[in-house]
Amino acid sequence: MKLDKKILVHLALFTVALFYAGNFSFAKWAMPQYISAYGFIVLRVGAGMLFFVAYYFLFNREKITDKRDYLKLAVAAFFGVALNMTAFFKGLSMTSAINASVLMLLAPVFVVIFTAIGYKKRIKPLVYAGIIVAFIGAALLVDVANFSIGDSGLWGDLLVMLNATSYAFYLFYVTRLLQKYKATTITMYLFIFGFIYVLPLGVSDLLLVDWGSLPPKAIFSMCYVIAGITILSYLLNAWALQNSTSTTVGSYIYLQPLLASLIAISIGMDHLTLEKVGFGLLILLGLWLVNRGR
Repeated sequence: MKLDKKILVHLALFTVALFYAGNFSFAKWAMPQYISAYGFIVLRVGAGMLFFVAYYFLFNREKITDKRDYLKLAVAAFFGVALNMTAFFKGLSMTSAINASVLMLLAPVFVVIFTAIGYKKRIKPLVYAGIIVAFIGAALLVDVANFSIGDSGLWGDLLVMLNATSYAFYLFYVTRLLQKYKATTITMYLFIFGFIYVLPLGVSDLLLVDWGSLPPKAIFSMCYVIAGITILSYLLNAWALQNSTSTTVGSYIYLQPLLASLIAISIGMDHLTLEKVGFGLLILLGLWLVNRGR
């Protein structure tokens, strides 16, 4: 039986959210002890570029029909790969994990704003309601009560906000390109341009990695980030944007803290409470409202 495309979109976005949720636990197995944040960025973007270039020449070979689209792809790569990744990692090193988690929840709000202004599109009340409900559930789940702004972490907070804004703008901006070209073609060019941007930032750090002394957990962490967070997540997100809306794709960010909590519980790093169940249900209700209001 053939699955409905709407169901496939939600399965794809759920998979992306699951990968990103695991990232909170697994990325720490390699970073920063065995590889720096910027070195890790160069590694994952470079690996993604090699994968999609190989796929392109083996199976795709789609041509960019309008030369002006190369500039648009370069812009999308700057916001969706380079600025998105570097602002988050640098910001996270300068602020608390709680602050970073809360500020990242602004991304879906920015997506709605960019969509309403850029496309002059009227957003239905149900979508606004869903964004608000999911935001409240996610904010409570990541312990927003401990969110604080102080001089010591202010620049880190601003960088994480820049990351959230950058990612939201990418989701809005790349949508029209995905209406013209295949998801694999777009993703390849994102990583080609993205690699050019990030290479000067982390190539020296990457060369310092002692590959022979990496423990199995660090190797797993790197493979997880490259295969799951980089290659599959960017591809699935691009495909979902082709078959849905940027608002729907952005709203799945709210599912990440819920799934991250479930992963942490399953590996013994956290415990389940009725409060967490309630916050999780709020997130799911918000996502349902966003989908109903599309």
